Amino acid sequence: MPDIAWRAAISALGGTPVDTDIVARYGEPHRRYHNLVHVRAVARDAVTLVSLTEQEKAELILAACAHDVIYDAVPGTDEQRSADWARSWLAKSNLEAIADRVSDLVLATIKHTAAPSDAVACALLDADLAILGSSAADYDAYAAAVRQEYSAVTDEAWRSGRSSVLSSLLDRDWLYLTGNGRDRWEAAARRNLARELESLR
Repeated sequence: MPDIAWRAAISALGGTPVDTDIVARYGEPHRRYHNLVHVRAVARDAVTLVSLTEQEKAELILAACAHDVIYDAVPGTDEQRSADWARSWLAKSNLEAIADRVSDLVLATIKHTAAPSDAVACALLDADLAILGSSAADYDAYAAAVRQEYSAVTDEAWRSGRSSVLSSLLDRDWLYLTGNGRDRWEAAARRNLARELESLR
């Protein structure tokens, strides 16, 4: 559970764990994909992609736990509010010193780009996109769940917006920023994205 992972990372960094509303946030009924299952998967996968110090690992887990904690299907705003949430709760745990770092990691998920030298950010972003490289069935379930989260959007607008997102991803030289991410997910992710894009046309 993200609350357990969050508290453990706080403790590892010398902070004071306090109860947060993280489980309630990720358990909100309007979430179909960006929920407790997703945040657990991101936190689990991220730490397996690169070699990290104990501090880096703790900061990565905090960012993974916080990255979608606010989710109202408003790209950009959701991430900014999630970063603010992390900053607030880190202050309550006496970890203001790392608030900027964790906030910046969360904000990196807006454009899904990071400097190759920032292994922690690269690991977070790759883990966040791991679902793209899953089996066809799991990918289709993910795509359907995200569509439900955007149920207020008309079909025409959805096809247009989603197609733009998928095309921009496929235009990248690499979807994944870490070597392990590429080895695990790149080929399958490109197949899945191309298949969904074709279905939207």
